Amino acid sequence: MTPKIPHRNLSPHGWWIATYIERAAWDDDLDPNVNSRCIAWENTILIQAADRDIAYEKAIALGSDSESTFSDGKGRTGRWVFEGLVSLLPIYDELRDGAELAWEEHRNRTLKKVRSWVRPKHELEAFDDTSPYWDKEN
Repeated sequence: MTPKIPHRNLSPHGWWIATYIERAAWDDDLDPNVNSRCIAWENTILIQAADRDIAYEKAIALGSDSESTFSDGKGRTGRWVFEGLVSLLPIYDELRDGAELAWEEHRNRTLKKVRSWVRPKHELEAFDDTSPYWDKEN
């Protein structure tokens, strides 16, 4: 008998949030090891799927499809390597303005700690207009 899936692991409207990791691998780095330093991106994507197994398969496929090549503009080339999923969560609300997409519980935190997570507008990612590392001339 298949165990019952808990309500928290179901998406009533068929939407999921998946987060995956991809890293930059330089083509001339012939001997990378697990202690090598790299640039990694944690990407969060929206998935439409009837259940968690389908959502998982789609997230893996989309993450794998994100692999591509890049250049630093000075002749050095590399590729983005999909490492795998970090998170897969159901979305409980219908998609609309104000719909809750994800949540995380933090227990036993001080009020000071909770308030330290809040950032002013100019420190939010959407307001960081500095050039990314790959666009810099240096």
